[in-house]
Amino acid sequence: LCYGNFREESGQVSAPIARHKSDRKKMAVVPGGREAISDWRVLERFMEYTLLEVSLQTGRTHQIRVHMAHIGHPIVGDPVYCRKKPPFETQGQMLHAGRLMLTHPRTGERMEFTAPLPAYFEEILGKLRKKQR
Repeated sequence: LCYGNFREESGQVSAPIARHKSDRKKMAVVPGGREAISDWRVLERFMEYTLLEVSLQTGRTHQIRVHMAHIGHPIVGDPVYCRKKPPFETQGQMLHAGRLMLTHPRTGERMEFTAPLPAYFEEILGKLRKKQR
């Protein structure tokens, strides 16, 4: 769940990521950093927020968080890449890995894991949907 409204229905962020120059605990979009590509599409729009599905073409540390902040739509509740205090009670950032696919390093087997949204995330979305009516 990101702050703001996206103009398009889908898009791509292609911006290199590396360690932040002055804060070594953070990552940042940095010229000469490692290639990082995130594809996004709008799932649902709210007055001040947009719910996205983000698919990664690369796997950099904090990639989704860094890319969304870079394009001016930080993730709600992100204490590192967003300066805004969430207007509602969150249990951390409003970012959830609904599906994870990877190749097992030893067997080479393609593995897929899924997880539903946590209850607090669903509850917040429910409140936002009610406000829309």
